[in-house]
Amino acid sequence: MGVVGAVEVARLGGLWRVTRPWHPGLRPYLRSYVGYWEAVATPYEARLVPTGRATLLISLAEPFTQVRRLGVRGGGSGSIGSLVVGLEDRPAICTHPGGQEAIRVEFTPLGAYRLFGMPMSELTNLTVEIRDVLGPDAGCLVERMAATPDWAARFDLLDAALLARLEHGPRPAPEVGHAWQLLAGSAGALPIARIADEVGWSQGYLTRRFTQQVGLTPKASARVLRFRRAVALLGRGAASLAEISMACGFYDQAHLNREFRAIAGTTPGQMVASRRVEGAVALSGSADSSKTAPVARR
Repeated sequence: MGVVGAVEVARLGGLWRVTRPWHPGLRPYLRSYVGYWEAVATPYEARLVPTGRATLLISLAEPFTQVRRLGVRGGGSGSIGSLVVGLEDRPAICTHPGGQEAIRVEFTPLGAYRLFGMPMSELTNLTVEIRDVLGPDAGCLVERMAATPDWAARFDLLDAALLARLEHGPRPAPEVGHAWQLLAGSAGALPIARIADEVGWSQGYLTRRFTQQVGLTPKASARVLRFRRAVALLGRGAASLAEISMACGFYDQAHLNREFRAIAGTTPGQMVASRRVEGAVALSGSADSSKTAPVARR
C-alpha cells in the first residue's frame, strides 16, 4: 500500500489528537485526516458551520446524541455514530454525551464524489449513517477499527478501504473539476457566467452538472467560499469588518452580517469571541468546540 510516516500524538485542548502523513494515493482527495479521543469525557453541544468540504467520521466509541441541521425540515439525525456529511450551506447543532473517540476525514467535494460513488446533491445539508452511503462493508470496517487499539493499524485499515473505493469510483467531469478550481481559487469571487465561458458550457448546464458532482450549486458554493475567506480574515484580526466585506466581495458590512446569519447562524463578532476549531462554535460554557472538529490543515 506504500510507506507512510509514523503516528504522532499531541494534546489539543480537551483532546488527544492523532495524525500521521497522508498516504500518497489519498492526498489529491483530502483536506484533513485526524484521529482523536477525549482527555476527559464531557458532554458538549456545538454549532458546526459550512466548510466547503465533505466529511467522513468513523466513530470508535460513543455515538452523537444528534446532529440537527438548522433550517432543514426533518433535519435531525437522531443518535448516530459513524457518518457521512455532504456539502453544506447552513449550520448544524451537534450534541454528544461525552467519551468520543473517532477518526475524521474531510474531502474535497470532487474527491467525495469519487469516494461515495453517488450524486453529491443527494447528500447536501445531510448527515447520513455510513452504511447508507458506503454499504454494509463499512459497518464491518468500523467494527474492526474499534476493536484495534493501535492507531497505526486503524489508519492502515481505513487507508486501504478508501484507496479501494477511490480506485473504482466515478471520475468527475473535467469541466466540473476546472470550474471548482476556478471558484475555489478565487474564494468565490469569480462570476459564474465567466466560469461557464471558461469551461465551454452554458451556465444552466454547468449548474446542473456542478450541483450533481459537488453537491451545491455554483452560486451556493461561492457563498460558502466567501464566508470561509471572511472567517479566515476575522481570525487574523488584522482588518475591520468593512475591509473584510470589501476584500471578500460582499456589497457592504450589512451584507456580510446577513451572510453570517444565513450560513453560520451567528454574527462575525460572535464568531470571533467564541471558542472554536475549524468552524465549530461552542454554544455553552460546558462545550468544548475542539471535540467536534479537530482537523489538521495541510
